[in-house]
Formats: sequence, C-alpha cells, structure tokens
Amino acid sequence: MITRKDLLDAIEKCQGQKNPNANTCIKLAAYYTILDHTPEESYSYASKPSNSEFMRVIKSKNLDDVLFAMDEMMEELQATAPKLYYETMERVQNL
Repeated sequence: MITRKDLLDAIEKCQGQKNPNANTCIKLAAYYTILDHTPEESYSYASKPSNSEFMRVIKSKNLDDVLFAMDEMMEELQATAPKLYYETMERVQNL
C-alpha cells in the first residue's frame, strides 16, 4: 500500500531532478493526482484542522492499526452507549 509519505517522497524526488523530462512531469502529475484522491487524507487530515491529543497521536501511526483499534472501541460503544454509537456511525457514513 502506498502511504502519503511515500507519495510526498516521490514528489520531492521528481521535483529535485536537475533535468526533468516528459516522463518526470507525467510521474509528478500522477503522484499529485493520487495524493489528492488518497482515502488516508480524509482520515488523517480533517477538513477542519484539529490539534487534539487523538490527532497528534495517530498522525505517526499506521492507518490500518488505528482503524482496528477504533473498530474495537466502536464495538464497546455500541454495547455501552448505543445512542452515541449510532450518532457516530451516521456521522461517518455522511463523510
């Protein structure tokens, strides 16, 4: 799986070439397109920037690991606070 960091590294490499050619430009355009449409963006970078403790902690973590932990927490929430669970699920579905 290509991560956001992989894309940013590839973009930096292309931009750092001394004599870029057409292939470099094509790659750069592709990298930016992928970056703009990466699902990770919607998880990691909310439309309203947040500096919460949660966001600070997860920024350096693997998205799959974070989602697994969140899935476990949501199962607990469904059992203990169903109203909050359903409100959260509705909010996520409307993203």
